[in-house]
Amino acid sequence: MVLAEGKRPAHLKRIVEAMLDKCGRAIVTRASPSAIRALSGLPGRHREYPDAGIMVLTMPGFRPPRRGGTVGVICAGTSDFRVAQEARIIAEQLGCATVSAYDVGVAGVHRLFDALARMRRRNVDVYIAVAGREGALPTILAGMVDRPVIGVPVSTGYGMAGKGKSALYAMLQSCSPLVVVNIDAGFVAGAVAAQIASRSMRRSGRGAPG
Repeated sequence: MVLAEGKRPAHLKRIVEAMLDKCGRAIVTRASPSAIRALSGLPGRHREYPDAGIMVLTMPGFRPPRRGGTVGVICAGTSDFRVAQEARIIAEQLGCATVSAYDVGVAGVHRLFDALARMRRRNVDVYIAVAGREGALPTILAGMVDRPVIGVPVSTGYGMAGKGKSALYAMLQSCSPLVVVNIDAGFVAGAVAAQIASRSMRRSGRGAPG
């Protein structure tokens, strides 16, 4: 993984080149349009996810890991979409299947029920719940499921304790069992969820998909 944010294009390009040479793959996060343009001339296959600020570069012959496990990604509102996408793509790149449901926040909590039914049918191992404003979705979700839930506060919202602080504080005060990452930390949530899901699959004896 390479964090593009804060790096000059020339430095970023050298880092990604070295990673491709050593590992065969580089996953670039927080990639601005200018960062993506700087990397577009590098060899190999490029996959761009501009909505998530991610670019994945792979060399010929690279085979991604298939560790198994399924991650459910639930997003409260469309304003939280970018962070949810970042979490989903990272979990997939780390070898997990994902199931997503967007715009199912507590302003219309009935929308969550169908999404959860679909995810239970897929035997989701861990949930990522992404929410801004008052950040209530992860707490409600954690009280409804029997799997680990990772709450991701998002910097949507304004006024008192805006820019994700209200969501972070609410998730940290959850009375339902809940793990919380930093504001807008979709990458961290996706990486941790992938570790949990793949380990859960190994311990259950299901094995990685063939």
